[in-house]
Amino acid sequence: MILKHFQLLLLIFLCPLLGKAKLEKATVGAGCFWCVEAIYEQLPGVTDVVSGYAGGPEKNPKYRQVAAGLTGHAEVVQITFDSEKTSFRELIDYFWKTHDVTDGTGVWPDFGPQYRSIILAHNEAQLHTAIASRDAAQSQFDKPIATQITLLEKFYVAEDYHQDFVRFNPNHPYVRNIAYTKLDKLGLKRP
Repeated sequence: MILKHFQLLLLIFLCPLLGKAKLEKATVGAGCFWCVEAIYEQLPGVTDVVSGYAGGPEKNPKYRQVAAGLTGHAEVVQITFDSEKTSFRELIDYFWKTHDVTDGTGVWPDFGPQYRSIILAHNEAQLHTAIASRDAAQSQFDKPIATQITLLEKFYVAEDYHQDFVRFNPNHPYVRNIAYTKLDKLGLKRP
């Protein structure tokens, strides 16, 4: 985790000097953050993905509280991406393919508000882009998209053992049976 943050800081410091990267952030939730992190880490232009909690009122939430549905937060990932290589719109257009966005009760096999489909925009421009992307994607579904789209108030980084969980726990039953199934369905590689 420390190495990951050092690499990101180095990238943030050096890229402007080199004139090569324009880093931005996006925050989304699509069920268990382990799966979402493993998906978005593989997309072009993505430089970092951090698992965390957002969308609820509880300050400094912990995993047990969020998992029990006691905080109003959802499990989310915060994506750092180079907008010279991919756009926020491209990340959100891809979001609609990663899970059943028409189920407002959670994302299979995890249900409850802590596993809801959610896009947390970092500014008004992202908010409008996410809504436009949702409206364009709606024709692909028989039911209305239930994804919550709102402005991000605060992102809380999840505990260290959740970061890069799929990569570091390949034999975990959830990884083998759920995360790998989602990655395979999307045509992505297993870390």
